[in-house]
Amino acid sequence: MKRQLIAGNWKMNGSTISNEALVKALVAGMAGATCQVAVCVPAPYLGQVQGLVAGTSVDLGAQDVSQHESGAFTGEVSASMLRDFATRFCLVGHSERRQYHGETDAVVALKAQRALAAGITPVVCVGETLAEREAGRTEEVVKRQLAAVIHANGHCISEIVVAYEPVWAIGTGKTASPAEAQQVHAVLRAQLRAATAQSERVLILYGGSMNATNAAELLSQLDIDGGLVGGASLKPADFLTIIAAAK
Repeated sequence: MKRQLIAGNWKMNGSTISNEALVKALVAGMAGATCQVAVCVPAPYLGQVQGLVAGTSVDLGAQDVSQHESGAFTGEVSASMLRDFATRFCLVGHSERRQYHGETDAVVALKAQRALAAGITPVVCVGETLAEREAGRTEEVVKRQLAAVIHANGHCISEIVVAYEPVWAIGTGKTASPAEAQQVHAVLRAQLRAATAQSERVLILYGGSMNATNAAELLSQLDIDGGLVGGASLKPADFLTIIAAAK
């Protein structure tokens, strides 16, 4: 049985003082955990958190990567730079990047390609808005978003992680029911099976307001292989409860 992955997305939160307290509490409380655990931190803190998780079972993740390898792109962070910090995972295509920074499916696919080329596992985020869900377009939207990444990355597609994050459930306190989440995860699993013979290696995470209360039921679903956790990942007790619910 593959190990589930619980990845915390700190978003634009943190400080050197609070980061140290958070990571130390996380590491101290993880005794007996059987799942994989990662924290995706703001770029300025990669070096600090790299040191804090060194020698522990917590992996380091970044929240974004440039579509460019290098050059005159002020403010961008390349995949090779992330690799210098022993970054294991990198979010690409998070809904906030798509919404606020205009990232297209093609850009997300290229970012995934850059991460893979650097030996970093891209966590490819897909998900529909409330309007798209109400219009019955959920499957169409998530399949289109994932198809762009599959097309751009070919045989390497078995090396990615996928995160289904319904936009209407991110940071809103609303959550897809376990059955609703499983339905979309099954669609994504079928799409991956059609793309690669190694599809069962691909973890599909749920990322819409997973918390200490709903994690166990979500994580028990057949095609949910872990969680991409936002606000709850900033609260050690809550994050540890989610980790304990995973396998």
